Amino acid sequence: MTLASAPTAFHPPADPSRNHPPLIPSGGRLAGLVWTLGLTLLIAGCAGTPAPRPTTQAGDGSTVPSGSPQPATASPNYSHPPLSTIVSAQASAPPVVTLAAPEDIWDRIRRGFAMADLQNDLVHDREQWYISRPDYMQRMTERSNRYLFHIVEEVERRNLPMELALLPFIESAFNPQAVSSARAAGMWQFMPATGQSFDLRQNAFRDDRRDVLASTRAALDYLEQLHGRFGDWHLALAAYNWGQGNVNRAITRNQRAGLPTGYTDIDMPLETRMYVPKLQAVKNILARPESFNAQLPPIGNHPFFDTLTLERDIDVALIARLAEVSEKDFRALNPSIKQPIVMAAGTPYILLPWDNANIFERRLAEYKGPLASWTAWVVPSTMTAAQAASRVGMSESELRAVNNIPPRMQVRAGSSLLVARSDQHNRDVSEFVADNASLSLQPEAIVRRGSVIVRSGDTLSRLAARHGVSAANLARWNNLRVSSKLKAGQRLSLVKTQRSSAVAAKSGKKMTQKSTQAKGKSVKRSTKKATIKPTRTASKKKARKN
Repeated sequence: MTLASAPTAFHPPADPSRNHPPLIPSGGRLAGLVWTLGLTLLIAGCAGTPAPRPTTQAGDGSTVPSGSPQPATASPNYSHPPLSTIVSAQASAPPVVTLAAPEDIWDRIRRGFAMADLQNDLVHDREQWYISRPDYMQRMTERSNRYLFHIVEEVERRNLPMELALLPFIESAFNPQAVSSARAAGMWQFMPATGQSFDLRQNAFRDDRRDVLASTRAALDYLEQLHGRFGDWHLALAAYNWGQGNVNRAITRNQRAGLPTGYTDIDMPLETRMYVPKLQAVKNILARPESFNAQLPPIGNHPFFDTLTLERDIDVALIARLAEVSEKDFRALNPSIKQPIVMAAGTPYILLPWDNANIFERRLAEYKGPLASWTAWVVPSTMTAAQAASRVGMSESELRAVNNIPPRMQVRAGSSLLVARSDQHNRDVSEFVADNASLSLQPEAIVRRGSVIVRSGDTLSRLAARHGVSAANLARWNNLRVSSKLKAGQRLSLVKTQRSSAVAAKSGKKMTQKSTQAKGKSVKRSTKKATIKPTRTASKKKARKN
């Protein structure tokens, strides 16, 4: 504590040889004594503030604490340096991070970018590709309107780089119904085997690789797993596209050769080489749309859909009618549902636009009619579509259409068929069937009737073996006994059954042979004109099998 603030409060001791006037009027001597005592205690308290104890040099060269008895010294000097002149100055505050909510979903995405930027010619090439197709960009970004908020929420909840929310732009252009030639499906383009490993069920009634919630959960799980393995987001993305086994082998090859092992260093197919540049290009355009003369559709920073739980099977048509949405819009939010019915045991929730969800709940509570007009039936034995239709009281054409059964195909035992509800089949689909439904088909048997001429020495057994039928059937077709004797030149009826696929294969083989012979010359000429060089490209969907 400093005394500079009250320098005039110090009074030197009075000199008895001098006649001083009293410091305090005689009438207030007691008050003056109290005031003096208070000031003395205040000064003593300040002087008692803990501080390092200084040492002083003793006469014999040793040091002693300054608190030790010392000879009397002169009074302390309480003089102070002059105060500096007060002048005006410009005050500046440190920058404050804004707490304002994002203006829209694009602003929120920009705030979450956290990956290292990739800068090379491939990125520039993809930027030019996208900005030269404004119609494509417009359709893609408008389509994302339904799903983007949910994906951003999930990415943010897991504290992941927000660039991952843009990955469906690259994978499927935000089309949950997209299917590749290699059978990758959904917004995140999962291969069948990879989807199964992340609990995405795929059966005759539904495909969770298309499910908005399930596929997003699986994709982020997979990406987190890949990042944990490679420790680099660009390598994790390459593995998502090409397969983690392929990326790992490429890294190992570079390590053995003493080469760098970054994303731009390892050898990979062209599609994977372009994968991260595509994502970087989309990121750059969304981050600075004005720099690319791009127009982003306004997408609010709020949910597009709500999730509703179902307790009973219900027709898709009824859901759409009660919710006041079109079936097309319903299926856009619920693309995993293949059939005209939602099976509560397998798909216990549906997505509806936010406002329509309230309408659906209110109207469903008021609805008194039947909820479902379809159910599932497990085929007890292999049969034709006509036989199955007769069993369940449907027309053959309707049964084929709703279950996608091609012509000349039989339904194998154990297959699950969607059938119209009736008194005989009127239950909700069980959880086991909803989760494990399969449709197994086989070609129908085609019956061919003909005849055969008996040769000298032939028996029924020998003829039957020659034509691939049983002796008993050959005897039955000709009203004979197996032991009956035959005469040379005798004509016998013969019936053969053949799978329709085998017949088609033979027919197709003949047509192919004729076509090849007819076009052989033109094929030879074309191969002389151009030499096709092999290009190292590989479908990421095929590669994901690894």
